[in-house]
Amino acid sequence: MQDWLKMSAADLGRGIAAQEIDPVALTQRFLDAIDSHPHRDRIYSEVTRERALAEADAAAQRAQMGLRRSPLDGVPISWKDLFDSAGSATESGSDLLKGRVPEQDALVLETATAMGSVCLGKTHMSELAFSGLGLNPVKATPPCINDESAVPGGSSSGAAASVAFDLAAGAIGSDTGGSVRIPSAWNDLVGLKTTSGRISLEGVVPLCLKFDTIGPLVRSVEDAGLFLGLLEGTSGPDLRGDTSLKGRRFADLQTIAQEDLDPLVAQSYADALQKLRAAGAEIVPLEVPELAEAMALSAILFTTEAYGLWKEVIEANPEVMFNKILERFRSGANFSGADYVAAWGRLENCRMAWDQVTAGFDGVLSPSCPILPPNLNRLLQEEDYYVQANLLTLRNTRIGNLMGTCGLSLPTGTPSCGLQVLGQPDCEEALLRVGIGLEAALAAD
Repeated sequence: MQDWLKMSAADLGRGIAAQEIDPVALTQRFLDAIDSHPHRDRIYSEVTRERALAEADAAAQRAQMGLRRSPLDGVPISWKDLFDSAGSATESGSDLLKGRVPEQDALVLETATAMGSVCLGKTHMSELAFSGLGLNPVKATPPCINDESAVPGGSSSGAAASVAFDLAAGAIGSDTGGSVRIPSAWNDLVGLKTTSGRISLEGVVPLCLKFDTIGPLVRSVEDAGLFLGLLEGTSGPDLRGDTSLKGRRFADLQTIAQEDLDPLVAQSYADALQKLRAAGAEIVPLEVPELAEAMALSAILFTTEAYGLWKEVIEANPEVMFNKILERFRSGANFSGADYVAAWGRLENCRMAWDQVTAGFDGVLSPSCPILPPNLNRLLQEEDYYVQANLLTLRNTRIGNLMGTCGLSLPTGTPSCGLQVLGQPDCEEALLRVGIGLEAALAAD
C-alpha cells in the first residue's frame, strides 16, 4: 500500500476519484501525523481538526455519488497564517495581531473550500511576511527538511515545512519578493509564483499590495497546475500533450542572478542546464542591464508601501516585534511620496525593457536562491551574517516580482538548490507546460 503522506496531491485526488482512498481516513492520517510530529508546533500555528474532518466527510459523500467538485476534492492542505479563516486565529506571524480571529474566510480559501479542498490548519511564517529567511523568534521558526539547524526560507516557512515533512499534501503561501519560491527551493519542492493581480487578495493580510501574490508549494508541476485551478475555482490548466523541451528556447540570465553563488548552488545550476540541453533545449546567455536599476529601487518600492500600510499598527506597539523586521519596516519612512511615485515610473521603464528582451524565450532561467539555508543560531547571534544572508536570499526571486512575471522554482536533485524559471505576465499555463518538461529533464539520470 502506498504511503498517503508522501503521495502527490494529484495522485491522492485520483485515488479518491477511484474510491481507493477515503477522504476521511486520509485526513485523519494527516491529522495523526501532525499531532505526533516532534516539530508540530514549529510548523503549524493552529490545526483546524473539526473543520478538516467535516470537509473530508462532505468530500467522501460527493465521491460516493460521483459529484466531486475538482481533481483535488477531498485532498488535505495547509494555509499560511495570513489567509483569513473564519473562527481561527490569523496573526500573520506577529504579536501585533495576537488574538485576531476573522469572521469569514479569505476569498481564495472560500474558493478552494468550495472546490472541495480540506483545510488542515494554518502554518507559521516570517513576521508580517517581511523576510525571505523564515526566521521568526516571536512565534516559531520551522525546520528545513535538509538541515534542521537551518532556517527553511520564508516567508511561507511553515507552508514549505508542512509539505516537506509529510504533514500536508500541499500548501498555500504568498510571494511578495520570493516567499513561495525560496522555501520551495530550500525544501526541495515546486513553488509557483502567480502574476500580481491574478488571484484575489481579499481577506489576505497584506504586506505590499502591488507585489503580493498567492501561490502553492507542492510536490510536482502537475500539482502546481491543479492548485492554481483550486485557487481560481477551475479544474486547472490542461498540461497534457507534448511537453518536450526540443525546440524550446531559454534565457540563462547573467545579470546579477549569478553573482556570489554558493559553490554547490553554482554546480547544481550548471548541472541543471546541462540536463536541459541534453533534453533538446536551446539555452542562450542573456544580459538585462536595466535589472540593476530595478533592483536598486527595491528599498523604496517595498519598504515604503509596507510601512505605509503598517505604520499605525507598528508604532502603537513596536516592542512586540522582532527587531530586524521592525527596522526593515521603519526604513520605509526614509522615502517621500515623490520618491515612491518616481520609483514606480522608473520600474515601469525597466519592465518594458525586460519584456522586449525576454519575449522570444520560453522562460528565463537562474538559480532560485544564491545561497544554501543559513544557520538559525548564527542568524540570531551574528549581525553581519544576518544582513548578508537576508540580502542574498531574496535577490534572485525578487527579479520576478519587480518585473511583474509569473515564476516557478523546481528541485534540481541537489538538496536545497532550486532552478527558477520566469515566464511572461499572466502566462501561468504556458509556464506550467514548460515546467512539466523541465521537471522531467531535471529528474533524468
